[in-house]
Amino acid sequence: MRRTLPLAVSTALAAAALALPASPSQAAGSAAGTDTQPHAAAAGNVVKVTGAQGNWQLTVNGAPYTVKGLTWGPSPTDAARYLPDVKSMGVNTVRTWGTDASSAPLFDAAAANGIKVIAGFWLQPGGGPGSGGCVNYLTDTAYKNTVLAEFPKWVQTYKDHPGVLMWNVGNESVLGMQNCYGGAELERQRDAYTAFVNDVTKRIHAVDPNHPVTSTDAWTGAWPYYRRNAPDLDLYSVNAYNDVCNIKSTWQSGGYTKPYLVTETGPAGEWEVPDDANGVPAEPADTAKRDGYTRAWNCVTGHPGVALGATLFHYGTEYDFGGIWFNLLPAGEKRLSYYAVKRMYGGSTAGDNTPPVVAPLTLDRDAGSVPGGRELTVTAPASDPEGDALSYEVLLNSKYIDGSGALTSTPFSNLGGGRLRFTAPDRTGVWKVYVKVKDGRGNVGVETRSLRVVAPPVSGVNLGRGKPATASSWQQDSTGGCPCPAGNAVDGSATSRWASAWSDPQWLSVDLGAPTAVRHVQLDWEAAYGKAYAVQLSDDGQNWRTVKQVTDGNGGIDDFDVSGTGRYVRLYATARGTGYGYSLNEFGVYG
Repeated sequence: MRRTLPLAVSTALAAAALALPASPSQAAGSAAGTDTQPHAAAAGNVVKVTGAQGNWQLTVNGAPYTVKGLTWGPSPTDAARYLPDVKSMGVNTVRTWGTDASSAPLFDAAAANGIKVIAGFWLQPGGGPGSGGCVNYLTDTAYKNTVLAEFPKWVQTYKDHPGVLMWNVGNESVLGMQNCYGGAELERQRDAYTAFVNDVTKRIHAVDPNHPVTSTDAWTGAWPYYRRNAPDLDLYSVNAYNDVCNIKSTWQSGGYTKPYLVTETGPAGEWEVPDDANGVPAEPADTAKRDGYTRAWNCVTGHPGVALGATLFHYGTEYDFGGIWFNLLPAGEKRLSYYAVKRMYGGSTAGDNTPPVVAPLTLDRDAGSVPGGRELTVTAPASDPEGDALSYEVLLNSKYIDGSGALTSTPFSNLGGGRLRFTAPDRTGVWKVYVKVKDGRGNVGVETRSLRVVAPPVSGVNLGRGKPATASSWQQDSTGGCPCPAGNAVDGSATSRWASAWSDPQWLSVDLGAPTAVRHVQLDWEAAYGKAYAVQLSDDGQNWRTVKQVTDGNGGIDDFDVSGTGRYVRLYATARGTGYGYSLNEFGVYG
């Protein structure tokens, strides 16, 4: 998802313990099971928030406890595999977004490694703007009754488990409600939501008086609602990335009377950085991300007696757009940020082999006008602190075209000196190119930048540009940046498109005004492309002659020479490449 306000990634990063998100936030985990028996024989801990205004302390069995944490990404079934590594980093806490029957292996492995869990419960609309479903907290008693029955059931199941530190109800729902409501109704729903959080908190306290209850939202804008409507919370929790160092002053100026945890933080997120020259968020370098974690932790520890610690985002192995932005070990490979957190938390660094450092990427052409399907060279000099031999990989991502978080490895030639030659995608729009550098010791450096793919230049004049265009159908509603009439395909802009009905056949015709010799056609397809189609000419707009037949189209940019004369040029499409209609950014006709 495209996030414009914090928090947490992702998308991809927004799946069950996944964002994220970017958000960075994850969904609540697998569906609740029916097992209600405790999963550990050892007695649980007594966790308390003690002290007074500005001098609070989290304690576990009476001993002071500062949360040195990470948000948890792997499956609970992989907890025994990964938590020894987490422990080696000096981490004492992990945070989840959902708790149910599937959580048992995580609690068990955490306790076995001396780690505790901030156990989350997911409420809608979770994950910030654009995420989750919409619930009416004023009228939806069925949803609320289900939650009031379900959450305490899992508290009862795990309350005596030594792996439990506290319960966390909801994630960014106060922020996320702007996706569902507006104006005065938004305010009423936010009040109703936080009042419901208080109802849940009281139910949890009744079942388990030995573990605190908190609730997470993005930034501190939710705190006035919690103060007004959720007095039974033991502490507040907040997700804040680049804004983390402003939390202290907000708490002080707001006159708050409860301590807090920072439940997600790290380097600046997609919603916080300036746009680059191609109009997309400029992702920080690996070194800047490393420094972002250090800065965040220093700001948390800079508010003693109030900030009780943090769970930094994110101990995740997801290998996608959000994973590269935030994960400490995407695909299980450790980054500069991993070692920065390890040093901050006091993990042993003796004998560590650290990652390569990659310089900012440069291209051998203007990154704002890369011809589709043409070769280009990216330069990414890298150095390794231990002098290890380095290997490279080039990957591409189309998030800013179609929302995909996937990274696709692409073939390249290594020209030496960090110079890598590859072929640009043939689909127009803004892509991200990543260069991944590995040292063979389980470490990786990754740098990225955007490039704007444009249609390859064609000599001569585009005869169809600005000419009258008609079509068999066109999308008239506002979905996907439409309305999308036929004229959008001949307006000279790759950012507008013609979109047809979702059926076959469909056609688009351009009137050149007089019989004209046509020698070349260029089709710039949007994601919904034509698999089978013909290019046809006509003198009267009724009788057509085929000058090019395509039966194996795969989208992107189709360039081909033709030979013929006609006043009208038509794209006649008979088989769609997707389940949608036909969608064409530009229909270029050259004489």
